[in-house]
Amino acid sequence: MIRTLTILAALSFTAPAFADGHASGDADAGEKAFKKCKSCHMIETDAGETIVKGGKTGPNLYGLFGRQPGSVEGYRYGDDLVKAGETIEGGWTEAEFISYVADPKGWLNDKLGGGAKSKMSFRLKKEEEAADVWAFIVSHGPAPE
Repeated sequence: MIRTLTILAALSFTAPAFADGHASGDADAGEKAFKKCKSCHMIETDAGETIVKGGKTGPNLYGLFGRQPGSVEGYRYGDDLVKAGETIEGGWTEAEFISYVADPKGWLNDKLGGGAKSKMSFRLKKEEEAADVWAFIVSHGPAPE
């Protein structure tokens, strides 16, 4: 009985991390935290359906999971983000996103070896909050392939 309870307890802690296979955060908490992001970013489907109305200073975050950084057609990215994006195999992942939003310029410098500039000055320094925002974003995107 104790062994069964221990196993069930352990599984309850890992279930959220693997609930959708690509996000460990809490999408509900991420919805609240995303309010900090929507002054610059929106989430809008390819068909034009608005999921989260937001600004256009930053690119649309719909379909972020697996997308190559710096690749939304029609958005003018900084050259360094486009170059850094070319170094990432498989596109945006939760780990890359969390690292990027914690320190965009630092992330670019890590990818490019220094001297990089970032157009994004905002930071989400708390890793848990960034994971929650990631979960919220990917929960409103297309199903991963």
